[in-house]
Amino acid sequence: MFDCSRLVSVFEGCFGVTENTSLVGGAQEPLYRPADDNNSRNLLYFREDYFASALHETAHWCIAGAERRRLVDFGYWYAPEGRSADEQRAFEAVEVKPQALEWIFSLACGYRFRISVDNFADRGELVDTSDFRRKVATQARHWQRVGLPPRAARFTRALRQEFATPAALPERCFEPEALA
Repeated sequence: MFDCSRLVSVFEGCFGVTENTSLVGGAQEPLYRPADDNNSRNLLYFREDYFASALHETAHWCIAGAERRRLVDFGYWYAPEGRSADEQRAFEAVEVKPQALEWIFSLACGYRFRISVDNFADRGELVDTSDFRRKVATQARHWQRVGLPPRAARFTRALRQEFATPAALPERCFEPEALA
């Protein structure tokens, strides 16, 4: 049921022609590569065949403006596990909107969303995610009230059609407690 080829097909139907962009699985690490002299298409790579990775990378792409879509990986930095507290706060600030949107995409597919802080404390303890969960839930509720950005709305409608999920979400579905 949660086969990435379905996401690739939905993405292609929504954006392949209009945005000259393809969603591509099988990558060791996610990456966005704008078209250049060697490739005429924009390529949005997701990790291996992970459904959540495809949704997450699509969320980043749907949020990125025209300028960011001209930059490799949208111009974002990435620091691996073991980030300092300041680096983690910067990471979370950039991830609120994509993770809120990934949550919406997940619901449109009937797929379980799991929040990711992508970091562990020095002693292997999980970092406190309560503030981040609250911010992601607040952003998702905001979009539920005012509507999604245009590309995100288009992709969500197409996902609902592909996965036969209801068009309307329950009013209180975006609560921090619902995030794993």
